[in-house]
Amino acid sequence: MNQPLAYVHPGAKIAKNVVIEPFTTIHNNVKIGEGTWIGSNVTIMEGARIGKNCNIFPGAVISAVPQDLKYNDEDTTVEIGDNVTIRECVTINRGTTDKMKTVIGNNCLIMAYCHIAHDCIVGNNCIFSNNSTLAGHITVGDYVVLAGMTAVHQFCSIGNHAFVTGGSLVRKDVPPYVKAAREPLSYVGINSVGLRRRGFTTEKIREIQDIYRILYQKNYNNTQASEIIEAEMEATPERDEILQFIKNSHRGIMKGYFKSN
Repeated sequence: MNQPLAYVHPGAKIAKNVVIEPFTTIHNNVKIGEGTWIGSNVTIMEGARIGKNCNIFPGAVISAVPQDLKYNDEDTTVEIGDNVTIRECVTINRGTTDKMKTVIGNNCLIMAYCHIAHDCIVGNNCIFSNNSTLAGHITVGDYVVLAGMTAVHQFCSIGNHAFVTGGSLVRKDVPPYVKAAREPLSYVGINSVGLRRRGFTTEKIREIQDIYRILYQKNYNNTQASEIIEAEMEATPERDEILQFIKNSHRGIMKGYFKSN
């Protein structure tokens, strides 16, 4: 860590085997775990909590104050898990009084020029492709993939194992296990490729498909579909997760795709 061309505030707590490249600045009240590599020209500001074995590439800015006019210098944080890769020029803002923190889980890949705003909670094993942007107060589950240049509206939620295609505008909540595409963003099937990669059986994938057929292809409203799914489908963790996501949705879930004339 002995890098004379980097500035590390005496109040920062840096594990002994962290590598810090030249021209990086690390502010006070920062914690960085073992095995992390920090490239040149990175700025890590007050309130950053970075886990073990992370890689942060040049130009990234971590834990800058929120771009929120209501923020009044509260003592908030950014919490980044272990084995996270943050590519060039990514910006991650710390929390406001809403959640007091912005969180990135373990084993995530955040590609170049992504922005993650204040009070976002991102799960484990997520991939955000280049230029993806999260506005404030967004919740993202585990194993979520956002393809390039996806923009997510504030207060939206994206469920576990969801896949959102490139250039999408996410204005409504995206339920678990689905593929989302087109404009306006719509259900176009379940994320079967991703689920197979993660060990879901053919039978489990068919079960999830059957649930979403009731929700999106039978012309029921969400309340009717949820009642039918609960009454007719066997209780499983996946079924209950989908039903709970719909129940908890504040912005409403995205619609099914209907081809316009």
